Amino acid sequence: MSTEPTPTIPWERIVADVADALIYADRDGIIRAWNPAAAALFGFGADEALGQSLDLIIPEHLREAHWRGYDRALARGHCGREVRTTRGRHKDGRKLYVDMSFCVVTDGAGQTLGSAAMARDVTERYLAELARRKAGG
Repeated sequence: MSTEPTPTIPWERIVADVADALIYADRDGIIRAWNPAAAALFGFGADEALGQSLDLIIPEHLREAHWRGYDRALARGHCGREVRTTRGRHKDGRKLYVDMSFCVVTDGAGQTLGSAAMARDVTERYLAELARRKAGG
């Protein structure tokens, strides 16, 4: 058995330095973690996003469906592990297409705390694919 101390994992640096947007929201959908990649993707600095509803980055016409899914996932205590392409809203009003993966975050006792998401901008790829389909190819 090793007597070496377990190395401390630098979670804050990982969250800050990861290339994809990382967003954590509590059970009420209030943004509690927002990394620099989230600021770059959505245009809102951490000072503008933290403490705000996820509605900040969800297009208005998608909010009802979002909250139904959010509440359902939190009630189940888990959600699918697939990456989904969905719509987002940039601070300047631009429509974004983002690949997102989600997880429900629980404490050590299994109590649901909120949800975390990783997001990546795929707007250019999505629009190019859409144009190819419209052109018949």
